[in-house]
Amino acid sequence: MKRSRVLGAAAAAALGLALLTGCGGDKDAAAVPDGWATLDTGSLSVGYPKDKGYAEQPAAERAKANAAVALKEEAGLRTGMVSVQLDFAEGVDDAQEAAAAAGAGIGLGATRKDTSDVELAGEESARQARRIDYEFTSSGKERTPARGTRMTGVVVAGVDSHDVPFAVRINAVKGALSADDLDAFVASITVK
Repeated sequence: MKRSRVLGAAAAAALGLALLTGCGGDKDAAAVPDGWATLDTGSLSVGYPKDKGYAEQPAAERAKANAAVALKEEAGLRTGMVSVQLDFAEGVDDAQEAAAAAGAGIGLGATRKDTSDVELAGEESARQARRIDYEFTSSGKERTPARGTRMTGVVVAGVDSHDVPFAVRINAVKGALSADDLDAFVASITVK
């Protein structure tokens, strides 16, 4: 009888500790705003503004280079996109190198507005990342807005806890997402 009380007390204490610590790894997960959904990959998760019309793209429809994508489509055009690329560059060991490789993919004609260090939620060894804010002009190809439409972009690049480089991008028609929306996008990333 005494042994069962000790085991019961130990079980209750373990349950209480689990509740206090958030049941393990979730304690460092990023906050995703109300009305948003999450893209989840083996390296990270990121929120996207579902309440603004974004929807996850099925794996069979997305480009091979993308591990996850959410699109906003209006009148048959892709006016917004959140994408995750993993293992997109060789020899990348840290956030600086990942950002350099991801920045090369922004394209000619883009105007960089700002580059800054950011700290993401998640695994401590992988929290350091770089954010690049930029603008570009739509080409009007592949169901994008009419040629000449100004677009806003943000890319967040780093390396996950298994040394896999990642680049998370959001592109949208300029003005469709506020500065707060773009900041919330970055703040919603949890790296694994």
